[in-house]
Amino acid sequence: MLLAGLLLGGRARAQAQTTEFSPRLAVPPDSLHAKNAAPLPADSLGRRFDEARVRLSLERYTRRGTIVGRGLAAFFRFTRPQQEEHGLDAVLLNRQFDKHNFKVVRRVTITPFDAFGYSLNDSLRQPRTFLERSGNALHIRTARSRIRQVLLFRPGQPLLPQALAESERLLRQTDEILDARVLVNEGTATRDSVDILVYTTDVFSITAGYELRGGPGSAIATLGDQNFLGLGHQLDNRYQYGRDLPQTWGYEATYRVPFRNFVYAQGHYFNEFESHSGGVAVQRDFYSPSARWAGAFTADIFNLRVVLPRDVPLPGQPPDFRIRSFTSQSLWVGRALRLRSYDLGYENPGRLIIAASVAHENHTTNPTATLETPAGSPDDRTRTLVLGSVGYSVRRYYKDKYLFGFGRTEDVPAGTLLSLTTGVEMNPVGPRRYFDVRIAGAGYSERQGYLYGSLNFGTFQRVNDGGWEQGLLSGQFLYFTRRYRVGNYQSRHLLSTRVTAGFNRYPAEVLLSGINSNPDGVRGFRPVGQILATSRFLANYEGTVYTPLSLLGFRVAVLAFADLAVVNERIGGGSPFGSSAPVYSGIGIGFRFRNELTVLRTFQLLLGYYPRGQLSANGLRLFESNRDSYQFSDFSFGQPSVVQYGSQ
Repeated sequence: MLLAGLLLGGRARAQAQTTEFSPRLAVPPDSLHAKNAAPLPADSLGRRFDEARVRLSLERYTRRGTIVGRGLAAFFRFTRPQQEEHGLDAVLLNRQFDKHNFKVVRRVTITPFDAFGYSLNDSLRQPRTFLERSGNALHIRTARSRIRQVLLFRPGQPLLPQALAESERLLRQTDEILDARVLVNEGTATRDSVDILVYTTDVFSITAGYELRGGPGSAIATLGDQNFLGLGHQLDNRYQYGRDLPQTWGYEATYRVPFRNFVYAQGHYFNEFESHSGGVAVQRDFYSPSARWAGAFTADIFNLRVVLPRDVPLPGQPPDFRIRSFTSQSLWVGRALRLRSYDLGYENPGRLIIAASVAHENHTTNPTATLETPAGSPDDRTRTLVLGSVGYSVRRYYKDKYLFGFGRTEDVPAGTLLSLTTGVEMNPVGPRRYFDVRIAGAGYSERQGYLYGSLNFGTFQRVNDGGWEQGLLSGQFLYFTRRYRVGNYQSRHLLSTRVTAGFNRYPAEVLLSGINSNPDGVRGFRPVGQILATSRFLANYEGTVYTPLSLLGFRVAVLAFADLAVVNERIGGGSPFGSSAPVYSGIGIGFRFRNELTVLRTFQLLLGYYPRGQLSANGLRLFESNRDSYQFSDFSFGQPSVVQYGSQ
């Protein structure tokens, strides 16, 4: 808004002189021009100026000791956000370009760069080495048409508040773009129109791999491209052969296509021995706080081989595998409603969101009926689930470095999410009600670090007798310390905990992911036998030192870890954790290698020690991992659904 531009104009000019990216790069002739761009109405700038005068007048009244002044002080908030008071450069949604809000976008010039040898922090840097030039020769640069799909502004339209900062963040969140800058060309800006400069650097999007599995006759080959033909299409293929099974091969593929207005379409296919599935999906998420509509349609077919637990397992007894076959279709629509702002000049970041979904499943075979659960259980035949949700979401984003990356710009989400989901499931046995409550929140500070917490509880209630079943309580805590610097070395510490507790679950329901899964669990752990947990508590610590060393383009970090898992392997209802619940743990050190310019960015070489349950006699294991770090929750609102027990 103009008011923010007037109040922060001096600061914006000072920041403009020290912007970390200097747009001195050559501008290609291929740019967007506004055709027949209509100027704003003659009184629009005057209206923005009048609003500024009204704000200043009201602010003066709030400083008076009169009844009117105190009333206005209680009703309006005129203080600047805390991050602006402290001058934190980390804040992403900054006010640097507020003075250009609601001006007409006259021209958008897009300048994409290849993956190797370019930097948005150094406009004079060019590819110099043979490897950089060779890599760029194999890479197809992101098309300008793909970059336009992500921008929240168009030539000939007024520039809305935060459209520049949000577009920059959304570009960085795509898999094909490493970094982005979206700037106003101050040299050509006028009283009612602006030119926008967009600069991006790519990641090397092609991936390929070959892994031997016991000999040359058994291997896994992978091939993918996260930016196929430079259009943002994502293609992944995985082929395995030489397996000791009746079907010796297995194949898995996905293909994802982006469209305008943040609509994505995806297809997937999976086929191996006694397990195959496929499906399609079309979706649009609440990609930004400015998004008003979201929704998706999916259709899938599954034939999966699942393992069933045994009440009294015998030594050497093989797992009990069964086939589960079903089809599923789902449709959901969500609407975000803006809330009124009582802080003149700033938009209320909160959103009230309502959503509804319908999901239909048709089970043709289900191993549940072979256990204690009788045939015809709610999981055994056709069922339809109708859900509705209402929630409150606040999203803010900050800039930082050395969280998951090795120096690239990272967007850190903070905010609040509250949601209530309820609905009914219709099935041949009898209808069931569903209730789900979720609360999540996160805060960020350069001085204190990042803190995130969430709690979610969902359960079914039978309509016939009022009994409760298939309850699930899950919670997560994640903390990053602030960044410590000693010379060219930087470090952080991470602490994460996660709990998953099942209540009155069916006997066939287990956490198949066990405790050695990604991204959490006891990393590198190889249990003796299979752990089929029904409830689980995980705690992870990681300390990382980022060094200035580089090996063949891979930055090097030294890390230490300590992981703990408490599981309940008891089948049936009752309390989730008992006094006899086994405890598994692991500690270790190692190296992390990361290349920000490629899709497969992380490789780790670790040495771990495991006091219990490890196959090796001394509990030591040297292993490699491409385990990605923990993921942020961006407090967006998704499809109303039942939290899946097996995926926790």
